[in-house]
Order: sequence, then structure tokens, then C-alpha cells
Amino acid sequence: RQYFKGADAAETTLRNDINAIWNKVEWDWFRKGGENTLYWHWSPNLGWAINMQIKGWHEGLITYVLAAASPTHTIPKAVYDEGWASNGAMRNGKSFYGTQLPLGPDYGGPLFLSHYSFLGIDPRGLGDAYAPSYLAQNVAHAKINYQHSLTNPNKFFGYSDSTWGLTASDIQNGYTASSPTNDVSVIAPTAALSSFPYTPTESMKALKFYYYVLGDKLWKEYGFVDAFSLHNNWFASSHLAIDQGPIIVMIENHRSGLLWDLFMSAPEVQQGLKKLGFSSPHIRG
Repeated sequence: RQYFKGADAAETTLRNDINAIWNKVEWDWFRKGGENTLYWHWSPNLGWAINMQIKGWHEGLITYVLAAASPTHTIPKAVYDEGWASNGAMRNGKSFYGTQLPLGPDYGGPLFLSHYSFLGIDPRGLGDAYAPSYLAQNVAHAKINYQHSLTNPNKFFGYSDSTWGLTASDIQNGYTASSPTNDVSVIAPTAALSSFPYTPTESMKALKFYYYVLGDKLWKEYGFVDAFSLHNNWFASSHLAIDQGPIIVMIENHRSGLLWDLFMSAPEVQQGLKKLGFSSPHIRG
């Protein structure tokens, strides 16, 4: 919506349609009767049977920001504090591979935790009561993930300073959320490449290795395949949109900040962040 600012009929109609959808989303419904948390799932068939709360730290931050930003179905700050942040219990503060991790699970978890919400939310200068710098959080997460591959505690063949990055992806016999604590020798290109804003030097080294050295084993019609294991001489044949999309967006955010600037320019987003207690150079008034 923020990109399509033209006065012509086509862009005006598109903006109106986007606003209609935006205003209809019942974020407050997912409080399950007014609880101070949001839930992952409700359906007419299962109701609340899955009963899974969205509690940080992980990729779900964007859900609370959009819910707080909603002009029609908003949530109070207490839902963020008690639900998402668990009143501070999502803090970590320990060091892994020599890097202190402010938030989240030990060793940071899969790298998509620092990608999905931050396709739009600009971590630069973003802070709140739980993390004074979300950029520092994401940089720490990426560096820990990178250092894990360098240290290579499982002695997997192929791990190096140019072959790194653990996140959710296809694996040889299915799908898993790879991380330093769930390492099955499978590297996903999206992990390092979507981390360009956090580890530009390390990510560029991975990009060049994937493209120039691994070449057509990894690079196909739709870009890099989803994952590979040099240890097992395995390369996926799949391309997953949820992994391809962040590569494009985060490279552009690193290059120009385009998607960050567009998303953060939305007045509702600024008000939602302000309501939840965030500070950001994007917030006006």
C-alpha cells in the first residue's frame, strides 16, 4: 500500500482494497476470549483445540505489531507484555561462541527467527524494554549461527566460513527447523543470504561460494535450491517460496532499506510500535 501511491484509478483501487482487507482482520479475536496473549490457530472445525500461544522470542513479533497497529481490532499493550514477552521471560543474556544473545532460545534457534518479522520491521534503531537494540539481537543471532559452522562441533564435511546457515528447510527425508541445537548437516542458502543486513561480509562469501563454486548443483531455474548437505552429497530439488522470498527482500533491505522504509512509513505501524513501547527513528509524533 505504501508503495502504490499513484493518483490513477488502478492504484487508488488497489490501496482501497488493501485497506478493506487490513481493516477486516480480527486480531483481537485471537486473544481467545480476552486473554492477554495471541494464539496461533482457530478454525470453525477445531476451534481453539490446538491451543498454541504466540510467545516470544521467535518469528511472531510482526503479529503483535500488526495487532497493535490495527485501527479496527487492536490489542492493548498488556497482550504484548504478558503474551509475547512473558513479562521479560523471553530474555536470554547468555553468551554462545563468544557472542551475547539478548533474547530467545540458547544458541538463537533457526535463523528465520531474525528474518520473517524483519522483512518489514526495520531493526535499525529499534528498541524497547526487552531489548535496547533489535539490530544487535539479530546480528548476535546470525553471528552465533555462523560461528557454529566454523566451530563445527559435529564434524560435518563441508562446513566452513563460506558454507554456513541453519534454518528451517527441506532435508533428505522431510523437513526440519535446523539450528545449532538441531544440526543434521543440512545448509539452507536462505539462512546466510537472508542475513545480509546482519552479516554482510559473511553472507557475501557464502553467496559467492554457492553461485561460483557449487554452481548448477545449487542454482536452478528459480534460484538456489532449498537446501543441501555436502556431508551427504545431497542437493534438494525443491524451491520453497517462504525461503526464496526473504532472500530477495533482505538483500534489498541491505542494499537500500526499501522494504523497511515502506513498511515503517505506514502511520498505523508507527502507532502500533509506539503503543507497544518501542522507540524507532521511523516513529513520528
